[in-house]
Amino acid sequence: MTSSISDWIWSERFWLPENVTWADLEQPPPGVEYPRIRHLLYALPLAGIVFLLRLLFERLVARPCALMLHIQADVPRQAQPNAVLEKVFQSKMSPDTRQLEGLCKQLDWDERKVQRWFRVRRNQDRPGVQKKFCESMWRLTFYLGIFIYGVRHLWGSPWTWDTKQCWHNYPFQHQSSEQFIHYAAELSFYWSLMFSQFIDVRRKDFVIMLVHHLATIFLITASYANNMLRAGSLVMCVHDASDVFLEAAKMANYAKYQRLCDGLFVVFSVSFFITRLVIYPFWVVHTVLVESWELVGPYRSWWLLNGMLLVLQALHVIWFYLIARIAIKAVFKGKVAKDERSDIESSSDEEIYSSRASGQSPKPPGSPNGGAHGR
Repeated sequence: MTSSISDWIWSERFWLPENVTWADLEQPPPGVEYPRIRHLLYALPLAGIVFLLRLLFERLVARPCALMLHIQADVPRQAQPNAVLEKVFQSKMSPDTRQLEGLCKQLDWDERKVQRWFRVRRNQDRPGVQKKFCESMWRLTFYLGIFIYGVRHLWGSPWTWDTKQCWHNYPFQHQSSEQFIHYAAELSFYWSLMFSQFIDVRRKDFVIMLVHHLATIFLITASYANNMLRAGSLVMCVHDASDVFLEAAKMANYAKYQRLCDGLFVVFSVSFFITRLVIYPFWVVHTVLVESWELVGPYRSWWLLNGMLLVLQALHVIWFYLIARIAIKAVFKGKVAKDERSDIESSSDEEIYSSRASGQSPKPPGSPNGGAHGR
């Protein structure tokens, strides 16, 4: 039964071009290495190592940096212990009107007191500024490192400048060690992010981020399985570029360097436009959609992967519209008031940019990477 399910999931008719089998990719010529799906199993233990590295980095590097910038650990106000309200809170953090009325009668409290309890209880679980700073510093370090690595590898690759070479002799293309490291690092990072969601303080964007990470993991795994490594590396590198500036802007905001935060957000907006609305559609999507059609021809998984890339491009347009509104405010009003992407993009609960007029601190990841990161 397990074998039949595996055969159905990894159907050659679905994943590979016509007249190509998994056995063909299992037997490369001497000196040539093809991707093998079992190699991606290394990403699971690597994800655990990445998570441990994150904990060490936050404790030994990020937290001392936060203290140097006078970002102290918050001590949230504790809600009054109440078993009835806590039980409701565990199932629904913001009760509706009917539930509020029932709780008021049950506890003999007025409605404002019940609402205040839930507000304090929600804030109690919200991550503090120091924790958010440490998380952003960790992501900044990873995105910067993997982006530099990707650029260094792709800069000397002929298919970067002549994208038709992404499809010459496809799928029988040699996998270099640099490509494998790039894929393994990205995949293990997103596996670690998905696992850590169940350990970290649960935020209101939990489901959105879970879906985001699963979609990213699926795209990385699928492109590796059918040897779209050349185009896949381009996709990952393009998405990592703007995420560096987003995380840097968050850190500046948490450190209360408002002008630096505003400037970095404008730089993030420009880099987002260049990478995701120019390079991504006219360079990366063009080769996967048009040049691969001409040189290889469509097959079943080709439609799925291109469909997901086009959906991602539609999200880029929506996100950039919202980002541009914030960037314009930063330029003409001298401050970033609020990132309106916060309800639809990664880490929406973290509230990145402070409004000096109101004293609040709203915020704008991933990818498909993403981030974005919607990736």
